[in-house]
Amino acid sequence: MKGKQFYKGVEIHTWAIVVLPHPKFCRGGRHSCNVDNFVPQLCQTSRDMGIKIHRDPVICYMRPRDDVEQVFRGLCSDLKDVQLIIAVLDNEKGPGSAYNKVKSVGDNLIGVATQCILVPNVKKAQKATISNLCLKMNAKLGGVNTIINPPQSIFHEPVIIMGADVTHPAPGDTRKPSIAAVTASMDRYASKYRADCSVQRHRQEIIADLEIMTKGLLIEFYHVTRAKPRRIIFYRDGVSEGQFNDVVLNEVAAIQRACKILEREGYEPGITFIVVQKRHHTRLFCSDRGDAVGKGANVPPGTTVDRDITHPTDHDFYLCSHAAIQGTSRPCHYYVLWDDNHLSADDLQKLSYQLCHVFFRCNRSVSYPAPAYYAHHAAFRARALLQDWEDKANSDSASTVSSASEVHMSKEEMARAVKVKEEIRKNMYFA
Repeated sequence: MKGKQFYKGVEIHTWAIVVLPHPKFCRGGRHSCNVDNFVPQLCQTSRDMGIKIHRDPVICYMRPRDDVEQVFRGLCSDLKDVQLIIAVLDNEKGPGSAYNKVKSVGDNLIGVATQCILVPNVKKAQKATISNLCLKMNAKLGGVNTIINPPQSIFHEPVIIMGADVTHPAPGDTRKPSIAAVTASMDRYASKYRADCSVQRHRQEIIADLEIMTKGLLIEFYHVTRAKPRRIIFYRDGVSEGQFNDVVLNEVAAIQRACKILEREGYEPGITFIVVQKRHHTRLFCSDRGDAVGKGANVPPGTTVDRDITHPTDHDFYLCSHAAIQGTSRPCHYYVLWDDNHLSADDLQKLSYQLCHVFFRCNRSVSYPAPAYYAHHAAFRARALLQDWEDKANSDSASTVSSASEVHMSKEEMARAVKVKEEIRKNMYFA
């Protein structure tokens, strides 16, 4: 981002920094993480990248007995129209972590965008770290970091790009549910996305509520763009070859039903359903050593293979869209299960490669298309929200019962736990 700016930077009028307490970083009751040195560098880097910050943040140091929800609500009450709260934390993500609490309060209870940063990163205040922080801040507040120049053969009429993923609980866990997430583009450049999450049966890979989620996202696309998408391009992550038939029979059919529900007659957008696979053993190497790039001598980013090692009759291809920092790069395997749009191989490969460049958390191309990557992050955010609600329920139970037995949440309670406030959901809160 050196010498470059966002395609659309946001304006920040009111924001705050909350420093959560921890004995390791406190001396004499005062937090020693150098926030006063961090703030000017953050403001300067933000302005250089195109974010307009109109005033310095309000800095709040929490005491050990303070509650995160009370502090956040107090800030919203005192400041009015708070756009962003940056939380300085001392620990990583996980059960019982402050991260889950901050996200649950911001996304689920008060509806304010939150950004977490660890104490060591605040103390170091490195330029690269602050730059990456600005990438997330701009996306969460409604800005656009980068856009693509999509193939006009695909985008000559309204197109919605969607991604989906299902996250499962850790191995050995036989109780927690799986969480499905679906994302959808909301602009002509396929750069702004909204997400919808649902809780489903333990380790179920097929998305149970895909019809409802697709219908809701199509309605939101129409409200934002005032156009009905004539094409749906759907990237599905996490499906193995043995599940291809189940996916076509259930998920493709669910998308078709969602379109028919919206309009009884006449609305049948073309659907292109692509499975993105990362877990395979195929590797690509340059036959001419002079074509290799990087220390690992990998194939150049953008290398595509769609013959010889692919299926003899089906439409599939390998695309290595990223530059491996270390080791041998692993290409992504794209398998087209359904294609009403009759897209050419060149157009689909070009679009897939371009979508790897709009990922909002880094300024490099990533290993697979951003819509599927966003669904992955949205599902993990829902997992964090669900974990915080569960931790809170368990602590309430432990305070009233002598034995701290685990509380089992109903499906309705879990659905409320992962539901995000509308003012947050309209932007890419899952950054």
